[in-house]
Amino acid sequence: MKLFTEKMHRGFIWLPEIGMGHFPVMSDNRPYDAAYFAKYQAMADTDLGRELTAARIQLVARHYTGPVLDVGIGAGQFVDSRQNTCGYDVNPAGIEWLERRGLWADLYAGRHTALSFWESLAHIARPDIAVARAGRWVFVSVPAFASGDHVLRSKHFKKTEHIWYWTHDGLVSWFAEQGFALAEHNTCESLLGREDIGSYAFRRV
Repeated sequence: MKLFTEKMHRGFIWLPEIGMGHFPVMSDNRPYDAAYFAKYQAMADTDLGRELTAARIQLVARHYTGPVLDVGIGAGQFVDSRQNTCGYDVNPAGIEWLERRGLWADLYAGRHTALSFWESLAHIARPDIAVARAGRWVFVSVPAFASGDHVLRSKHFKKTEHIWYWTHDGLVSWFAEQGFALAEHNTCESLLGREDIGSYAFRRV
């Protein structure tokens, strides 16, 4: 029983009935620093990085043309490439990058018409509180898994970063619980070469 109890509190848990899993990432183990930011800058400065950003901008544009707050900016490429876009981050390097450009905004201060989470939603301890700040739209890219075993085999099982894991149906149901309906789902990022990534537009109902 001791092993079971330890795994329940410290290990990966998958609930197939809701298509959702959790891993308790410790805050002092998270790698969000200048080196992390630089790694994503290098990844963004590639043909794939530019194609992904273009696909994300196009996804938003099919549904909405106003201001967006990008949550978890990576290297800042989406913020830099799309007009009327600001950012929120917890990485000190990302915060400094945003503040230097006058593009920092506090996710948790007030409401925002539209939020984007490009592979950042799974990093947030309370994603329900985060998406509750969206007045109309949430745009998301996230790994989509078939099962708990799929998570454990995946390159996206990152014990220092990813807290939450979903199936496609699990994510759609989770957003419905938060008060959002699915407006679009595509696998454009996977077609560009990413592994198991789904892209979504959710509209508040």
